[in-house]
Amino acid sequence: MPTAAILNISCYLFVSLQDTAALRERLHARADSLGLKGTVLIAEEGINLFLAGPADAVNAWVNELRADPRFAALTPKLSWSAAQPFRRLKVKVKPEIIRMNRPAVRPDQAPRAPALAPATLARWLGQGHDDDGREVVMLDTRNSFEVDFGAFDDAIDWRLHKFSDFPAALAAHRDELAGKTVVSYCTGGIRCEKAAMVLEAEGLTAWQLDGGILKYFEDTGGPHYHGGCFVFDERESLAPDLSPVE
Repeated sequence: MPTAAILNISCYLFVSLQDTAALRERLHARADSLGLKGTVLIAEEGINLFLAGPADAVNAWVNELRADPRFAALTPKLSWSAAQPFRRLKVKVKPEIIRMNRPAVRPDQAPRAPALAPATLARWLGQGHDDDGREVVMLDTRNSFEVDFGAFDDAIDWRLHKFSDFPAALAAHRDELAGKTVVSYCTGGIRCEKAAMVLEAEGLTAWQLDGGILKYFEDTGGPHYHGGCFVFDERESLAPDLSPVE
């Protein structure tokens, strides 16, 4: 059992939801009753959340959410902290759980883009190519200030101001990616999942890093990555062992 008292979870799931307002009220009421803090975003395309609190309370909330068949596939990424990293609880209904401003890009209504397991990515980066001998390029889909905290070695960074800038940046740089195996990545997987769909639509060979940087840290310890991973709470950045960076 970790000595740190607070369990932090992050996860998302693209799933079609028609009862967003009622779902918002139910999830907020239960999280509040358990003393949890953080952010839960709900949209017709799914759910995206970052929550923290005592382990028993967090697990109770997640288990109740998973009891709804629509959320059975949720797989939270875990980390621990000595203190609560969020100041308040926010549960909101949004047009998108991650804003791209491309209404036609709906992962909840289309086959998922190929997902690359962290262990496979570590092996590819170690050997210098994918299993077909193609050059592998890492494409960072995060905002530029996040990239400055840490990134994969030699990753492509288009200095995005916000995620909705990604489609225009891709249009400007598409030809640079042709003929290569592109692995899109982000903090927890949600941005790179949408990005991989757009990359595929452009005819590129694209993968998403399954679970993002945090899952890569959890499964591999972070080889071929330098620095920390920015997180949107008071811890600010996590090291490859998922401890806060001092």
